[in-house]
Amino acid sequence: MMEFLRDFQRMSMYLAYNVNVDAIVYLNEKHIESLIKEFGVENIKRRIEEYPREINDPLDFVARLIHALKTGKPQAVPLVAHEADKWFNSRFTYDVERIGGQVGVIANLLANLNFNRVIAYSPLLGKKQADMFVNRDNLLYPAIEKEKVVLKKPLESYREGDPVKINRIFEFRQGTKFKLGNEEIIVPYSGRFIVACRFEEFARIETSPELKPHLPEIGEIVDGVILSGYQGIRKHYSDGKDANYYLRKAKEDIKLLKRKKDVKVHVEFASIQDRELRKKVIYNIFPLVDSVGMDEAEIAHILSVLGYRDLSDRIFTYNRIEDAVLGAKILLDELNLEILQIHTIYYLMYITHRDNPLSEEELSKSLEVGTTLAATRAFLGDIKRPEDVKVGLNIPFNEKGEFVKLRFEEAKAKMRTREYKIVMIPTRLVKKPVSTVGLGDTISAGAFASYLSLLRKNGVY
Repeated sequence: MMEFLRDFQRMSMYLAYNVNVDAIVYLNEKHIESLIKEFGVENIKRRIEEYPREINDPLDFVARLIHALKTGKPQAVPLVAHEADKWFNSRFTYDVERIGGQVGVIANLLANLNFNRVIAYSPLLGKKQADMFVNRDNLLYPAIEKEKVVLKKPLESYREGDPVKINRIFEFRQGTKFKLGNEEIIVPYSGRFIVACRFEEFARIETSPELKPHLPEIGEIVDGVILSGYQGIRKHYSDGKDANYYLRKAKEDIKLLKRKKDVKVHVEFASIQDRELRKKVIYNIFPLVDSVGMDEAEIAHILSVLGYRDLSDRIFTYNRIEDAVLGAKILLDELNLEILQIHTIYYLMYITHRDNPLSEEELSKSLEVGTTLAATRAFLGDIKRPEDVKVGLNIPFNEKGEFVKLRFEEAKAKMRTREYKIVMIPTRLVKKPVSTVGLGDTISAGAFASYLSLLRKNGVY
C-alpha cells in the first residue's frame, strides 16, 4: 500500500463534472419518530407502495427514507421541486456541511494523498463550494485567461454569481429501531439516503466553450481522467435542449481528452432512476471510456435496460455473487470496456479480458488499495494525509469474507471464465463508521489510480 502512495506522488488526474455541498444529518430514532408523527403512518405506507422515483413533496422523501431504512441499502433519489428544497432547510439542522459530488470527494482525497496534480472541473463553481476544496498547491481548477489554460486554486477561480448545489444526506446506523404503526423496524445495515438536488441549473453536464478547445492539452498532461455526474442529465430543458444535446457534448469532451494521448478514462456510474435516460447514458458514454465503477444495484439497473431483465431481477432479489459475475461479464463485453470495477458492502471485484497486461495478483492489489482507503475514510471520517492510511491497514476484512471468497470460487467454476480475468477481495468493514458518504467514490478512485500505477510500472501505459 505504501508503495502505491509513493507512486501517486508522481501522478496527475483530471476530474469532471459534479461538485456540490453535502449537508449531512446523522439520523436517530427521534428524527424518524418525529417524521412518522408529522406525516402519519397510513399516508407514509401508501406512498411507500407508490414508490415515488423523485421527490416532489416532503411525503415523497419520508416514504423513500423509510424504505431505505427497512432495506438498509444506500439510496439516492432526485429532488426536483424548489418548494420541497425550502422545506428541508426549515425542517433540519445539519450536523456537517462539506464538499460532495464525486469530483469534490475524489479531488480532496487525491490531493491529500499528495498526487502531483489534481485538476478538478465543474461547470458551476460558487464560493461556498470553492471554500470546501482543500487548500493545497496540488489541487487546481482550469481557468481561461487570454485564451490560455491557467491552473489556479479553486478559491482563486470561483464565480460570485454561480448557484450552489446542496445535496441532503441522511446517514443511518445499523441496529436503529423504530415503529411504523404496529411494525417494528430494525435497520439491518449502516448506510445513507441521499436527497440529490436535480434542479435544471445543475443539470447541464458540459465543459464551458472557453475551456473545451483546451481539453486535448489537459488530456496530454494527466495520467488519468475520472468523469462523473451523468446522473444529473435531464430529458428536456426549458431552453429547448434535451439529454441528447448534453450527451453529444459529453462524448465530444471524452474524444478531445483522448486526442493527443490515449489517456485512460474512468466513469463513476451513479443510479439513474429514469430507464430511458439510463439507456442513453450507457450507450453514449460507456463505449468511449476504459473503466467503469458501480455497485451491484447499478449492475442490475444496467442489465435491465440491456434486455437482461431476469438476471437483473435475480441480482435485486437474491444478491448472489454468481449473478453479479455473470452480469459483469455481459457488461464488459456488450459495452466494450477494458475493465469493470464493482464495489459492494462485502466484496470488491474486477473483471477484465484475459489479455489484460496485469496479472490477477496485481489486480487484487489494486482492489486492496480501494478497500483500505475506504476503510480509513469510514473510520476517520476523512483522509487528510497519506499516513492516515495506516489506520485502514489495521481494519480487518469483514466477517463474511471467507464465505464470499468460497462463493466466488464456486461461481467461477460453474461458468465459462477462461476469456476473462476476474478477481474478488473481501472489503475491510468498519463496524460503526463515522460516515458512509463517498466510500464508493473513494474505492473507485483508489482502485483506478492504482490500476494506472501498475500499468505504468509494467511499461504498458
